[in-house]
Amino acid sequence: MTLALVNLARLANAGWVLMRHGAQVIPDTVELPEPVRLFSRVTSRLRERRNRNGKDKKNETRLSTALTSLGPSYIKLGQFLATRDDLVGRDLARDLSKLQDKLPPFSMAEARKALEDELGRSVEDLFDEFGPPLAAASIAQVHKAYVRDAAGERRPRAVKILRPGIERRFGKDLDAYVFAARLVERFHAPARRLKPLAVVETLAKSVAIEMDLRMEAAAISEMAENTSEDDGFKVPQIDWSLSGRRVLTLEWIDGTPIADHDALREAGHDLKHLGTVLIQSFLRHAMRDGFFHADMHPGNLFVDAAGDIVAVDFGIMGRLGPKEQRFLAEILHGFITRNYRRVAEVHFEAGYVPRKHSVELFAQALRAIGEPLMDRTAEEISMGHLLGQLFQYTEVFDMPTQTQLILLQKTMVVVEGVARALDPRLNIWTTAEPVAQEWMDSHFGPEGRLQDAAEGAASVGRLVGDLPQLLSQAEQAAESFSAMAADGLRLDAYTIDRLAEAQARHGRLARWGIWIGALSLLAIAVSLLP
Repeated sequence: MTLALVNLARLANAGWVLMRHGAQVIPDTVELPEPVRLFSRVTSRLRERRNRNGKDKKNETRLSTALTSLGPSYIKLGQFLATRDDLVGRDLARDLSKLQDKLPPFSMAEARKALEDELGRSVEDLFDEFGPPLAAASIAQVHKAYVRDAAGERRPRAVKILRPGIERRFGKDLDAYVFAARLVERFHAPARRLKPLAVVETLAKSVAIEMDLRMEAAAISEMAENTSEDDGFKVPQIDWSLSGRRVLTLEWIDGTPIADHDALREAGHDLKHLGTVLIQSFLRHAMRDGFFHADMHPGNLFVDAAGDIVAVDFGIMGRLGPKEQRFLAEILHGFITRNYRRVAEVHFEAGYVPRKHSVELFAQALRAIGEPLMDRTAEEISMGHLLGQLFQYTEVFDMPTQTQLILLQKTMVVVEGVARALDPRLNIWTTAEPVAQEWMDSHFGPEGRLQDAAEGAASVGRLVGDLPQLLSQAEQAAESFSAMAADGLRLDAYTIDRLAEAQARHGRLARWGIWIGALSLLAIAVSLLP
């Protein structure tokens, strides 16, 4: 009960801050539980007054200010929800997408202590020079430093250091998010399809990975290995001797920001070519490797003197399994070739759409999405928005939320935006077609068939080796089912009593918790009304 009240207090404080800034965080179309509706009605006058008095009427600005004031975990929550318009709606997702992950830097004394605690040596022993922070975000900040190589030459390095105490702060706020998600799933049936608890768990995993800089180093290393033979794209090298869980040291990238088009032209780079390389690189990472940079905004992309695109900040990565890789490749190839029947079949084969629905009817729905694009000019077509429409429409066909594909779709929107800024007339179909065709050839051509045959033979070999154990397990399972059929499934009295007691206690606490939180916020709001 105590923990529940603590979490309610945290959520109440967050609600108060959002209300004080006049920020809208719930889409108008959402059906709210009764306590939340009551709170919304009573506080509407206060929010309207705040909005009238605000100099900037844009919700994106009010949201950004409110979430930034609430701290690092709320900034991350906002950025995460910006990728989930299936949860928060298109308008709110757009507002959240403008949220900047910028906070004041922590002190040089704290940075030096973090380095020495993590790497076990003094800063003077570690670096020839260690400079002030150049950029500070919600989880970490970056410094420029110099080291001496074996030949005695000074080499620049980028040093990323976690904020002091960030793990404890995130842990507390994530507890509150989990508590809120459980209440929503228990008392708001329409939201269960969107899996709010799974969403929070996904955020928690993402943040846990971001707060272990060894994981970011591993991501950089994996992507470097995947792209070693690719032209036009590269990642920084890792200085493993100066890296750990809370510190990451990389080669310093001397490049031009990809958004600085004038500087790119002055350096002699072909902007149209850069746009094509960016799109094709991202699609290869997703389809070929199943591993992509999921935060490819302009601030994380540079162009070096050789004309290669260099990505930085690998804290947020996306993964696709073989099923999702095939899904993406066949979806793109199907829309490019206008084979809507095949696109529909892919959804059923992946298990995304239940078999109770008609393939033909689903193909008809896909045609309604795809055909209007054929009359548009190349610069008006967005593959990311196409996938967004697809995922929104599939709700009609009972397609559960696929979080990995939502992240892919949102990242694709960002990548397309960067590429279109480089080349406003970029034709997304012709740019994507070679990559999609390359995947199709490698999986369905002669080479792919040989690989499938080899994998099939290996699977048969493993099955034969495991056959005795499988037969033994099957025999045990058959005996268990036979006993269950004869005697029924039984629970002892103690277990039944504990289950009933836990269910009743959880229901009472949750109901009281919602009303206590709502009435607390209501009292605050009423006291502030004129």
